[in-house]
Amino acid sequence: MAKDIKTAIHRSRETLLADAIGAASLVVMLFVGLSLPAVI
Repeated sequence: MAKDIKTAIHRSRETLLADAIGAASLVVMLFVGLSLPAVI
């Protein structure tokens, strides 16, 4: 299983940074959306 994970990471190394940035932006949008009703 560890070998499969290493192989998958090695094959998708080019898109890994873009995926991480996308995931971080989704988390930020979630927190902003949840805190927005408290501000308004």
